[in-house]
Amino acid sequence: MKAPQNDPIWLAIRVEAAENTQKEPMLASFFHGIILNHRTMEDALSFHLASKLDSVTLPAVTMRDLIDEAFSRDLGIGKAFRADIQAVYDRDPACLQFSTPFLFLKGFQSLQAYRVAHYYWEQGRQQLALYLQSRISEVFAVDIHPAARIGKGVLIDHATSVVIGETAVVEDNVSMLHEVTLGGTGKETGDRHPKVREGSLLTAGCKIFGNVEIGRGARVGGGAVVLDDVPPFTTVVGIPARPYGRSGSDEPARNMEHRLFSYGEGI
Repeated sequence: MKAPQNDPIWLAIRVEAAENTQKEPMLASFFHGIILNHRTMEDALSFHLASKLDSVTLPAVTMRDLIDEAFSRDLGIGKAFRADIQAVYDRDPACLQFSTPFLFLKGFQSLQAYRVAHYYWEQGRQQLALYLQSRISEVFAVDIHPAARIGKGVLIDHATSVVIGETAVVEDNVSMLHEVTLGGTGKETGDRHPKVREGSLLTAGCKIFGNVEIGRGARVGGGAVVLDDVPPFTTVVGIPARPYGRSGSDEPARNMEHRLFSYGEGI
């Protein structure tokens, strides 16, 4: 795969890996095998994901061929995972290097594996896509239906027990924490999952059910259960969720602000 002419995030990852090899010689083969032995981020990520998703049914060599095909035929995947890395680096205070989500964070890794499954779903290879969904869920404890539509610049922090249903939409620059559910009601068919608009923040453990809209720049509080639309730039909390006040910023997903603001505060 041809190396991009201008890829500052990949360059930063390679520099970090070289420095980390010097700082931690016991992990030298790890950094070389996953990062330094590869010319492009696509090459490195396909190797890394394939080794994690390896199984008797689809061994790592076959899995890597599938991932490489998705990356080479849909260039939007590469743009998306670079934006996702930038999002994690900007928003997660525990992420001090660009290489951290690439190497260690299953929220980032499971999201990129979903992007591969989504590619095959769109190609009409639904059984393969569903197999990948199942394998991703087993490995990362994250269950994203391959038909769901997820934008770029998305942070899934910690990620354990995140569930995103078949007709869900997550737009660009959304942040969510662990145990978030974007689910159906269990009885509807057709378009039955939430639509999360740009810049929204979904806090740990919140559950959103049905074909409802989380408006642009909205915030859903921790543990809230949402059954109705949430207006743009609004915070909702509680079971069932009710409006509390304003979001506090145009894009709460970026500043990850969890404090509550009354209607007299914030934007």
